[in-house]
Amino acid sequence: MNAKLRYATTGLLACILSAPALAQQPRTHIVKTGPDTVEWGYYDASKKPVAVIDSGDIVQIESPLAGSREMETFGIADLITPEMRALEAGVSNSDKGPGANILVGPVYVNGAEPGDVLEVRILTLEPIDNYGVNLFVQGHGALSDDLPRMRVKTIPLDKARNVALFAPGIELPIRPFFGTMAVAPPLMLGRIGDSPPDYYAGNLDNKDLVAGTTLYIPVQVKGALFSAGDGHAGQGDGEVDGTANEVALRGKLQLVVRKDLHFQWPRAETSDYYMTMGFSPDLNRAVVQAVREMVDFLSTKYHLRQEDAYMLTSMAADLHVTQVVDGTKGIHAMIPKKIFLQH
Repeated sequence: MNAKLRYATTGLLACILSAPALAQQPRTHIVKTGPDTVEWGYYDASKKPVAVIDSGDIVQIESPLAGSREMETFGIADLITPEMRALEAGVSNSDKGPGANILVGPVYVNGAEPGDVLEVRILTLEPIDNYGVNLFVQGHGALSDDLPRMRVKTIPLDKARNVALFAPGIELPIRPFFGTMAVAPPLMLGRIGDSPPDYYAGNLDNKDLVAGTTLYIPVQVKGALFSAGDGHAGQGDGEVDGTANEVALRGKLQLVVRKDLHFQWPRAETSDYYMTMGFSPDLNRAVVQAVREMVDFLSTKYHLRQEDAYMLTSMAADLHVTQVVDGTKGIHAMIPKKIFLQH
């Protein structure tokens, strides 16, 4: 069995069946950042797609670091590129939403219907530039009362060694991921801000969604209307000051429509772990949701009684505080695949 077929038939969350084989060689669609290809701080199911693809096709997305006005506000105007200025000039204030992230999309996936699941295979991710930015601003972050002033730090990236140079003697591994990946919320919600994560995924800020992992998102509208952005070169669980190592990011994502999967909240899997998620303004409620989702997953996939799945979760799963800074906080539960003799 070749590598592509093995990847397409790996065990999947909440599913007894293996992933469907792709009918044909997938095509790659390149979507670059431009005024006509971004959702600036919002999701909107009525927005015209920037690309129409078939299930199994690959999308290459290039997401920007920020708009030029934001860069000027944060005192890093020297990093502004002509492309950033052109993007800012090409998007009117009326076409900007209440959120902060510039997302690339939406991408329409043929065959996707509400009730399906969109499988997002994260194939490759790479920072575009040789630097990242971390900042905190007044009124945001876990220590907003302790550190009320804004601070911005530019962090060089040594891509040859795959490390970020935080300070002399302090190097951080580069583990890039999109902070935001989402399908469009239901049409009746209209245009909504991109900041809080929810059942359509969104601003997850989940540091474990690196290349080689797979995200599963419940589809809410015809075509799914997938968007991604908010590139990070690395982040700690919690994202406590409000930002990660923020970067412009290029990624290749394979989008597969799953008619055989049905669940209500995003899930994921890495090469070594199954993952469920919980979201709430109350961190305790987010814990309850992540645990409930894990119990449901284990009960369905491994035919366990609910009580046994709950016990197994207590003994084998780890809870991670995904982020505490997006209004709606996140918890993700991870259980190792190696404990299951067949996975």
